[in-house]
Amino acid sequence: MVVFAHGSGSSRHSPRNRQVAATLHASGLGTLLLDLLTPDEEAVDMRTGEHRFDVRMLGDRVVAAIDWLRKGDDSPIGLFGASTGAAAALIAAAERPEDVFAVVARGGRPDLAGDDLPAVRAPTLLIVGSRDMEVLAMNESARARLEVETALEVIPGATHLFEEPGALDVVAQLALTWFERHLPQERVRARAGS
Repeated sequence: MVVFAHGSGSSRHSPRNRQVAATLHASGLGTLLLDLLTPDEEAVDMRTGEHRFDVRMLGDRVVAAIDWLRKGDDSPIGLFGASTGAAAALIAAAERPEDVFAVVARGGRPDLAGDDLPAVRAPTLLIVGSRDMEVLAMNESARARLEVETALEVIPGATHLFEEPGALDVVAQLALTWFERHLPQERVRARAGS
């Protein structure tokens, strides 16, 4: 199961995250796309921006989603974070190290996870566009603080939203490969009845 943590100004309806989720789902992984803000919070955030960088609150909500999943399923969990959702995913991975087996961040702000970064135990893939120089620097800084297997993939010619032709397809394939490599396959197969 891969839980998606959306970034600032986004929701479960994000076409980019839905495209990545479709690729993962087509390969047999479960996906959970959820809104990390309530409708009222989203309305306030659209005016003030006060919630989008509250990564601690967003991380707590990802933890709540993990705990909810655990009530009825013991499938290995991966987290996919975009923008500020990357920090939320890493905070949740640090809070639930026994449940989260892999993290992927797309165009993310993992640096915002701050002191939680060294506590992350899940292998982490950071994906950034080569033309997103500021975010690339933030990802390199965060990577240096992670004490687990970490990879940084830079997509040539891509900008922050990966809107260039084929860029999001590359992101989806990289994420799929990472999750297939790090989610315990024996548990995935056992749940599927293979």
